[in-house]
Amino acid sequence: MAIIGGGLSGLSTAAKLHRLDPSIQLMLFEGGHRLGGVIHTEQVGKYLIDHGADMFSMKPSAAIDFCCELGLQDQLIEPKPAGRGARIVRNGQLVPIPDGFVLMRATQLWPMLCTPLLSLQGKLRFLLERWISPTKDDEDESVSTFVQRRMGQEVLDRIVAPLAAGIYTADVTKLSMQTTMQAIASMEKKYGSLARATAVRRRSGEDSVERGSTGARYGQFRAFRGGMIELINGIARALPDESIKLNCPVESIRPNGNQWIVTESGIDREFDHVVVAVPPKSAIQLLETTAPQASAELAKIESASTAIVVLAVSASDIQSPVNTFGFVVPLSEKRRILAGSFASHKFSGRAPEDHVLIRVFMGGAMQPELLDKSNEELTAIVREELGELIGLTGDPLLARVIRWNDAMPQYHVGHRDRIRIIDEEIDRISGLSFTSNALHGVGIAPVIKQADQVARKVVACLKESGNASNG
Repeated sequence: MAIIGGGLSGLSTAAKLHRLDPSIQLMLFEGGHRLGGVIHTEQVGKYLIDHGADMFSMKPSAAIDFCCELGLQDQLIEPKPAGRGARIVRNGQLVPIPDGFVLMRATQLWPMLCTPLLSLQGKLRFLLERWISPTKDDEDESVSTFVQRRMGQEVLDRIVAPLAAGIYTADVTKLSMQTTMQAIASMEKKYGSLARATAVRRRSGEDSVERGSTGARYGQFRAFRGGMIELINGIARALPDESIKLNCPVESIRPNGNQWIVTESGIDREFDHVVVAVPPKSAIQLLETTAPQASAELAKIESASTAIVVLAVSASDIQSPVNTFGFVVPLSEKRRILAGSFASHKFSGRAPEDHVLIRVFMGGAMQPELLDKSNEELTAIVREELGELIGLTGDPLLARVIRWNDAMPQYHVGHRDRIRIIDEEIDRISGLSFTSNALHGVGIAPVIKQADQVARKVVACLKESGNASNG
């Protein structure tokens, strides 16, 4: 069988298939010169630079379970215990996120009443959340509408929006609650308010982790000692020799009776089953003829581009050091960066002890015009911004600009219905599967969970058709 795409989606699906049924003959086609897609790690002297995600969540458990299946658990490391937490820029200052506030829910009341992020009016409006009635229907709504309705404009603008943008690089006026914050939406429906839901969870002990977190539950994340590329390498090692074909872009797929013809570099190859595991723009072309509805719905899913400016600096060049893992920047601050992450604060082995490795995110859905600038211009902007925010002086010891074009699918309102149409049409086509981070979650764990589900369906289909041994 053929798997098209050597990013995390395609690789994970291939490895899951091989573990479920080693008799399946696999061939994975990757159009580029390396595996991993947006997951990549670069070692530059004493600096370890992750080009994309630098850690993964253990909830859902799909990613950590997969690491254990592959025997990679000994390579995992936890975030450093000191400095866990994040900050939000407010009037040019890095203000701590209130203790116990995770994404859009406060698990502790007192820190919210004390935070300088909100005015007195904003705090009073936040307190009213307990008495705001939930919506009566199950229609999707934007993150901004939900937070405005329940907690007010200040909580949205100054806390939730920058935190959400740090994850999805998205416009919160379009971001779907049902597909990005479904657990929070369900709490409103079940308990009537987030305050009541929090009270119930506190009594049951369910919020014990969240109550000690600020912005992100860092204790629930893991990274690899050698960077996230170790996950990609570990998956690749689990696949049969000669099953991976690099620099092999697939031009088209088409059904031929009970078989599928995959055309790569002008050569037709025949397979019993094809898994398409490429980004939406590439999938649109591959699926256009065989799955026109799915292709049309994929075309409606927008993608954001981003740049990550990486600076290695001497710790002595930071005049106002911040002992947290990073910060996010609200749009109201009118700055040209989305967020900053102190990689060497989070994990060991990223930089020498007296140096700091910083990753700064730019662009996204709200500031795409910045990506028209040159690498030198982006680096200069970041140095200026960090000079104002953390007192960065001097020249960086290393500078890298990493660009990811159309790499972040945007889960806009209506995404749930869009994905239902895509899944239903693909399911009706014998011998064809599709998996992507544009469907059921952008994080590493959701992508691996989806890969497992696809692999199980494929194995069942192959066994039913009697083609398990020849793929």
